[in-house]
Amino acid sequence: MSVELKKEAAAAALELVEEGMRLGIGTGSTADEFSKLLGAKVASGFKITGVPTSERTHALCTSMSIPLTTLEEMPELDMVVDGADEVDHQFQLIKGGGGALLREKIVANAAEKMIVIADDSKLVDTLGAFPLPIEVNPFGFKATWKAVEKACAGLGLEGPLNLRGGDEPFVTDGGHYIIDASFGHISDASALSDRLLNIPGVVEHGLFLGYADVVILAGEKGVRQL
Repeated sequence: MSVELKKEAAAAALELVEEGMRLGIGTGSTADEFSKLLGAKVASGFKITGVPTSERTHALCTSMSIPLTTLEEMPELDMVVDGADEVDHQFQLIKGGGGALLREKIVANAAEKMIVIADDSKLVDTLGAFPLPIEVNPFGFKATWKAVEKACAGLGLEGPLNLRGGDEPFVTDGGHYIIDASFGHISDASALSDRLLNIPGVVEHGLFLGYADVVILAGEKGVRQL
């Protein structure tokens, strides 16, 4: 996705943000463009209060002088704007390519509305071409890995599991590891979600089901809102 398309999707999302909103601010390259545009609008006198979904987003928003708080101080939000790695026609998402899926889901759950910004290529008929991030506790990691394999196999899902970062594992803001599961095709996202969350070592996964309210897609033919 070109930077220009990311900016176009971000600009369309910014039009939905109203003065005084309590706003969740997402993580990732497209969400970064939203943060930059939001920062410019805040600099002109526009007032919102933001809750960032990662330390990365916190740093960017701080550099743009966007007023920030936490979910402890402001546990209910009006809206969250975030990107997605995949979205299907039922507005089911795969997120977590940037490694912030746990905080992104906590913030999305606290918001009344979720606006997803992406490019046309992220819209798919069936989720699964993008590897599903599964955030796991480092304690008992190998046992959790085996349990994930078994749970996925029980649903007929086969494909390699990879520890993000390999020999030097990527560590999330929450201190966890991420397993990227390459299934190619997830026929029943809800069943997979339930199976994964029943594994004690799984902290969260990147299937966002029932969160997205509006999807803004930018493409060569312009921006469309679903």
